[in-house]
Amino acid sequence: MTISPVRCGLAFGAIVGLWHLLWSGLVAVGAAQTVLEFILRIHFLRVPITLLPFSASIAALLVAVTFGLGFLLGYVFAALWNWLHRARAAAPASA
Repeated sequence: MTISPVRCGLAFGAIVGLWHLLWSGLVAVGAAQTVLEFILRIHFLRVPITLLPFSASIAALLVAVTFGLGFLLGYVFAALWNWLHRARAAAPASA
């Protein structure tokens, strides 16, 4: 079985891009600080973090960068998967 590197990249990129779009939305409506404090608390952490005011241009940059990195990760994953399975298929079967 092979995986399309472009489709896998798009899927990974969409997942991390949408996740960060959700985060940007939480920042925009003022709910991110509460969510962040909860996440830190359930990891037994207390780190004094203050969020900056929402900026649409920074949010767009965040989503674009994370989508791009997710695409790259998905592409590399699929290419590595295909390479490993091609090598496995070419190996002689052991008795």
